[in-house]
Amino acid sequence: MGGIVEDRETAGAPDGGWGWVVLLGGFVITGFSYAFPKAISVYFKELMHDFGCGYKDTAWISSIILAMLYGSGPISSIMVNKFGCRPVMLVGGLLASLGMISASFATSIIHLYITAGVITGLGLALNFQPSLIMLGAYFDKRRPLANGLAAAGSPVFLSALSPLGQLLLDQYGWRGGFLITGGLLLNCCTCGAVMRPLKLKERKACNQELKEMLPPEAGQENIVCENNNDKQPSKKKLLDFSVLRDKGLIIYIIAKFIVVLGLFVPTILLVNYAKDQGVPDKEAAFLLSIIGFIDIFARPTCGVVAGLKWVRPKMSYFFSLALLFNGLTDVCSATSTDYKGLIIFCVFFGLSYGMVGALQFEVLMGIVGTSKFSSALGLVLLFEAVAVLIGPPSAGYLVDKYKNYELIFYMAGGELITAGIFLALASFCCISQKKRKDSPQTQQTDVEVNPER
Repeated sequence: MGGIVEDRETAGAPDGGWGWVVLLGGFVITGFSYAFPKAISVYFKELMHDFGCGYKDTAWISSIILAMLYGSGPISSIMVNKFGCRPVMLVGGLLASLGMISASFATSIIHLYITAGVITGLGLALNFQPSLIMLGAYFDKRRPLANGLAAAGSPVFLSALSPLGQLLLDQYGWRGGFLITGGLLLNCCTCGAVMRPLKLKERKACNQELKEMLPPEAGQENIVCENNNDKQPSKKKLLDFSVLRDKGLIIYIIAKFIVVLGLFVPTILLVNYAKDQGVPDKEAAFLLSIIGFIDIFARPTCGVVAGLKWVRPKMSYFFSLALLFNGLTDVCSATSTDYKGLIIFCVFFGLSYGMVGALQFEVLMGIVGTSKFSSALGLVLLFEAVAVLIGPPSAGYLVDKYKNYELIFYMAGGELITAGIFLALASFCCISQKKRKDSPQTQQTDVEVNPER
């Protein structure tokens, strides 16, 4: 992870063309997937009143959505590897919409867990992972920028969905708001429809021109050429567990598990915290918009910086810096109680959160490459699902028991700081030193492959 080697299997990525349409679809999908579980928190007060439950109970809704988004990773990987990205995303869009429409008729908090949580979360999962896979297939040299632009969908949608949710709540109640949101989620089907499979381009290892269609999940298959005449596509595994042999991936999984424990906690409980401090409902919902607005600029900017030649080989350390920044923001803002202090927190949180969002999948793509990204992402998300089920409900439990929001900021910040330090140290000790040991052999191999050097 300290020195990311570019994946040679993406040499045929167009880095543009229809890829910009795919990027737009990924922008929308990322927006719904990450912003919706946070934006739905504007309904929590009304849900607590109607169903007679506490913060911990309502926080489970967001946690279940995020847990399904992460925990369904292996299922999504298998379905994508078997059927391709486009069919899976179309089914996912229908499920996401159906879940929220069904939630508008819920009669208990358990019903909301099943409909808004499980069904909608599964639908979003079946859209989110394929959109990332397609993005990795269409972009190589411009991949950090593409990831940053696609990740900007989260803050853009957060800026829009939070005030929109409050408006729908005021006009139609939470049931009407859920029903209209279900209709909006049908746009995921449109995004799935534009995920056109990528044609295989000519490979240097083969003299023949290969024009067969590739599975859209990886963009390109490994091709084995014998005597420069015969081509045999390697059989794609539905879920490749061999990626877990990669030490860099194991380090990444551990770090991301710790990250997810606290990353979403402040945004999920921020609106309720502000309301409890006497902030009017609309101003409280606007706090998420502030985070989203700052995040809009942070993610693409971070993507541009990550694409610089001297930054890209050190991507894991850049990611560690983002985690430390986010954690310190939580800790330093733990005592903010007035609206002005909350606004300052939102500005710095939006900046640091945007950095984390822009870098997390770029780091993973750099570790495993695009050909194994589908399986690796599915397994990573599965581990993170456990963390996301623990984080927000634990924070809600602390609020219910101690009536003190300060504790959740310290908890979330401490987890992000721990993850950042662990990732930096592990990358330096386990990855960078291994690279130094292997460097003479690597140079010798390069000379043999490229004798003209």
